[in-house]
Amino acid sequence: MEEGSDTEIVTAIGYIAKAIGMTKIEQQTGMSRQSLYKAFSNGAKPQFSTIMKVLKAVGAQIKVNPISL
Repeated sequence: MEEGSDTEIVTAIGYIAKAIGMTKIEQQTGMSRQSLYKAFSNGAKPQFSTIMKVLKAVGAQIKVNPISL
């Protein structure tokens, strides 16, 4: 995530979700498969809450660490 663009990060999360299976992600997030595919389609800009739900469903999380400026 340090060097990836927002588009690359969203695409990567979408690939992970698809690899695990959208049916499983659908069940765990409460979102429809159609909404999930749309949220992670090429060029999509999903809401942060959607990203967080999917990350939780795939067993991942975002951690924020301070950086030296």
